[in-house]
Amino acid sequence: LAFPLAFCIFMVRLIFERFVAKPCAIALNIQANGPQIAQPNAILEKVFTAITKHPDEKRLEGLSKQLDWDVRSIQHWFRQRRNQEKPSTLKRFCESMWRFSFYLYVFTYGVRFLKKTPWLWNTRHCWYNYPYQPLTPDLHYYYILELSFYWSLMFSQFTDIKRKDFGIMFLHHLVSICLITFSYVNNMARVGTLVLCLHDSADALLEAAKMANYAKFQKMCDLLFVMFAMVFITTRLGIFPLWVLNTTLFESWEIVGPYPS
Repeated sequence: LAFPLAFCIFMVRLIFERFVAKPCAIALNIQANGPQIAQPNAILEKVFTAITKHPDEKRLEGLSKQLDWDVRSIQHWFRQRRNQEKPSTLKRFCESMWRFSFYLYVFTYGVRFLKKTPWLWNTRHCWYNYPYQPLTPDLHYYYILELSFYWSLMFSQFTDIKRKDFGIMFLHHLVSICLITFSYVNNMARVGTLVLCLHDSADALLEAAKMANYAKFQKMCDLLFVMFAMVFITTRLGIFPLWVLNTTLFESWEIVGPYPS
């Protein structure tokens, strides 16, 4: 189910960004104007795409002689060409608004789901009768939704404008997919829901801070970023190791043992 649902999420994102996020951005006076386009030049374009985006002095001098341009003009061309690959503020706002909306939805769903579960209040319930624990429809939906979202991010990375952190984010999404899949296959879904909900709690605030920054609401941006930092530190550096890792490393061993029958 994850792959077709990931495709559906990707299509929903395209519709959301065009018909919801973009009008919101325009209403906030966020311009769609991109950076200035560099003057077309086949030689410089070949160097930029095939060799280097940051030529050294020796290469600049060689290009200067070849094109009969001064070095400063070539440096200016490369600067403009690099800026062309940066997404516009409107595109970044639309992307952040989509992620904010999804993270807010999935975090709200996770909280509503976990409130009804015994393992939220007592993590030892994550391991009672493990691995023969029933997979309820709500839990299954939660897992498949999260897994499909990360697969959709994998797809969209190759269609979006590439950023400097492309490799790092690709690795992040890949690791997330592997961890979600591993916990699902091993029926560690109960403790997995705690991890997912904890990690989603800060992400919505980060995307909201980005949106405020793009809209030039500086005070709101600062406030949201402080809130994000507080929630991030509390959940991922406090609650996660003391609560989730504790039950995974110690309570599971105490209740299940090293080899569940």
